[in-house]
Amino acid sequence: MLLHDPLFLVAAGAALVVLVILMIGIGGFAKGGEFNRKHANRLMRYRIIAQAVAVLLILAFAYFHGKRGA
Repeated sequence: MLLHDPLFLVAAGAALVVLVILMIGIGGFAKGGEFNRKHANRLMRYRIIAQAVAVLLILAFAYFHGKRGA
């Protein structure tokens, strides 16, 4: 079962981290002001790094899950 696979849980957690960073960035952009000026680029960099990690974890899960299923 997927919920008992640690790699799936880590990949899902990484995807949630990307979502949280994205929501903070969108909220800051919508609100504007000092927070957006100070943190917009940093949040974008964090999101890109977190997204790359999440994609790699998802690919690793698909690779290992496909090998087990075959």
